[in-house]
Amino acid sequence: MNEGAQPLRGVVALVTGASRGIGKGVALELAAHGARVYFTARSTSEDPSNPGTLSQTERDIAALGGEGIALRCDHHDDAQVEAVFARIRRDEGRLDVLVNNACAAVDMARMIGKRFWELPVDVYDECHRVGTRSAYVATALGAPLLFESERGLVVNVSSHGAETYLMGVAYGVGKAALDRITRDTARELADRGVAVVSIWPGLVRTEHLMVQAEQREDGGYSVFGLPLDGAEWPRFSGRAAAALAGDPKRMQKSGSSHWVAELAREYGFRDIDGRLPGIGPAEQLPADIPPFWKLVRGIA
Repeated sequence: MNEGAQPLRGVVALVTGASRGIGKGVALELAAHGARVYFTARSTSEDPSNPGTLSQTERDIAALGGEGIALRCDHHDDAQVEAVFARIRRDEGRLDVLVNNACAAVDMARMIGKRFWELPVDVYDECHRVGTRSAYVATALGAPLLFESERGLVVNVSSHGAETYLMGVAYGVGKAALDRITRDTARELADRGVAVVSIWPGLVRTEHLMVQAEQREDGGYSVFGLPLDGAEWPRFSGRAAAALAGDPKRMQKSGSSHWVAELAREYGFRDIDGRLPGIGPAEQLPADIPPFWKLVRGIA
């Protein structure tokens, strides 16, 4: 994006789960591109082990010269989600872009390195209640507002775990279901002019991941032996969402799933550090990558 350009000026967006990580990156980029961004999260107090709050995202959007409206919402609670859409209807009368990002990703760390029968059954619910189900609920509640837009778009933040083994059974089933939600809601929304697309980030330098990272002698960072040199920044996914929102031909992608890096090559954007990350789960991985990370990257 050229300095000062705001191709999404006038667009009304909602990003769920945006106090940190990919959700925050998406909220920042949509706002930087000129959209008025409503965003949800639960976090209102600082947690050193998992940095990020609603108010910090709001401040960071303001620092970019953007407009962000923080709405505290627990996506486990449908009534709170209904209140979010009621607020947007009251304030705006429409919604142009819905980004479903809210998930319980932090809790999923306990899955890695274990088989499904070694885990408590509630791990399945963690992966599906906030993530798969919450995306369905938000899309259902948001659809009437998207109908009021002439450029309606739903972006589901999914993962290549929808098609490749990644982290564990519950996680993969949840992402496969989310991509199926993308395909089937796209079919039912097609005659209303609303596009639905899934995006697949690569390995992302989220705040939670960076808290666990160790600096190497060469100045780079690694987590559990995996170099983060090729990892994406959260705003890279945001640039993909902004590019989709600004694409007049986005309906041609409706119902499909795309690597963020694939969209970067198509739309001509780069990560915030100027790099163009690779496509796929195994880009630039060392030969001696630990088994732990083979599971995470889906190449075991």
